[in-house]
Amino acid sequence: MLTNHYDYLIVGSGLFGATFAYRAKQAGRTCLVIDKRPHLGGNVYCEQVEGINVHKYGAHIFHTNNKQVWDFVNGIVPFNRYTNCPVANYKGELYNLPFNMNTFHQMWGVVTPAEAEAKIAEQRAAALAALNGREPQNLEEQALCLVGRDIYEKLIKGYTEKQWGRPCAELPAFIIRRLPVRMVYNNNYFNDAYQGIPIGGYNRLIEGLLEGVDTQVNTDFFADREKWEAVADKIVFTGKIDEYYNYCFGKLDYRTVRFETETIDTANYQGNAVINYTDRETPYTRVIEHKHFESFGQAVYDNPKTIISREYSTEWQDGMEPFYPINDDKNSALYEQYKQLADQETNVIFGGRLAEYKYYDMAPIIEKVMTLSV
Repeated sequence: MLTNHYDYLIVGSGLFGATFAYRAKQAGRTCLVIDKRPHLGGNVYCEQVEGINVHKYGAHIFHTNNKQVWDFVNGIVPFNRYTNCPVANYKGELYNLPFNMNTFHQMWGVVTPAEAEAKIAEQRAAALAALNGREPQNLEEQALCLVGRDIYEKLIKGYTEKQWGRPCAELPAFIIRRLPVRMVYNNNYFNDAYQGIPIGGYNRLIEGLLEGVDTQVNTDFFADREKWEAVADKIVFTGKIDEYYNYCFGKLDYRTVRFETETIDTANYQGNAVINYTDRETPYTRVIEHKHFESFGQAVYDNPKTIISREYSTEWQDGMEPFYPINDDKNSALYEQYKQLADQETNVIFGGRLAEYKYYDMAPIIEKVMTLSV
């Protein structure tokens, strides 16, 4: 049963909203969490299919250097030892990611760091010479100056153009200011000290965060805004900031992702959780095999079936889920107009990637909520 009035109405049950609700409850505050989707958890929600936790809105891998954050989430649910080691598939050629000595050996046959550094330096020099002293003007020029043509053409260009729906020569250089180049034989994608997946899936983390908190799904804040604004003293808003202000300055742009999920009668489809398809011709950006997030070694074969998801990056339109902010000059200026309105609010807290128009990993979301007073 819902009480008549709350300290906080939290709009959105993703990681920001759920963590805020948890901290508020610990501080003795009352909260109501509403979500327009039929489930809690936002984009970290998992759907169990054939005994496998399927990351319904794309792969989520928790990683952080912040021990306080790591201890916090493990205090809700223990995490496993999953280590992210994606593989790139370029027209049937396989390369380890991030760019490391395995990648360079696969690309050029080099064996030592000195050989790899010399090869990259040679290709970077050619790219810098082509600029003739000017700064890179677009993503293509920036990438060529960082890693050279071979890596750019096979591992960056096609994937990035599919991801953004635009030629690399038309994308701003700031998107790719730096690229990780590691002169060691180590396929661990993240540098963070801690990484893993909640044992039993992300739903267990959300359930733990929202335990004892009133929640309501299939509930659209904007369908009866006056009613919902009246049920609490303050609002925590995690939806689209432009929608909150009725698009008064115009709509912000996003990229979104379409998922094509399939059950396959084999225990092990691709041998890895994440394989990126980096050629332009393959229409999807990557294939996720979900069981590898929680099953390791021989345990993969305990379940004779597997679930894969192909990911297709597309331009966002009304009715689609907005995934990635497009932080170009036009959208950044538009967001600043909305932020000026938000900064004047005294009873509304805006948080998360949609409300702040900013791409967030999971750990920084929790870290940010930890800094807020409840």
